[in-house]
Amino acid sequence: MPEPTHIREASPHDAAQLLAMMRALAVFEGYADAFKVAEQDLLDRGLACSGADREFGCLVAEPGAGGPLAGYAVWVLTRFTFDLKPTLVLKELWVQPTHRRRGLGEQLFDAVRKRASAIGATRLQWLVLPGNAPAQRMYARCGGRRDTHWEHWELPQEALRQPG
Repeated sequence: MPEPTHIREASPHDAAQLLAMMRALAVFEGYADAFKVAEQDLLDRGLACSGADREFGCLVAEPGAGGPLAGYAVWVLTRFTFDLKPTLVLKELWVQPTHRRRGLGEQLFDAVRKRASAIGATRLQWLVLPGNAPAQRMYARCGGRRDTHWEHWELPQEALRQPG
């Protein structure tokens, strides 16, 4: 049964709670040692910005009974693609363990989907850890599907510094 929740745009007042959840995600996904984000970064890059200065968007889930935030979703925008339309990229979606299996992930994802539609995006894209079966099932319930046309590639930091 879905938990009654208010999904809203994150504000500067959410920075500390948001950072704590981001750290929890970093532990879960195995990159906690490389995690560098601080509260001020969240403020300077998104929560206290508007318009073109904003590097990311963020929605937060407030449980119906009040209290601490239950989850969040962060996205970035690729403004120009082959069809001259933006692509919204969901970078992170996290629900606190005590609030899982109550529909909050789906509610956050749906709010991001609506945001993508509202700005005229033609795609919503995201990555999922290969072993995260609960997240894969949730995204499938929301209408998502695995992209079989493309492989995810990257150039790690040490390779960025090497001459071509």
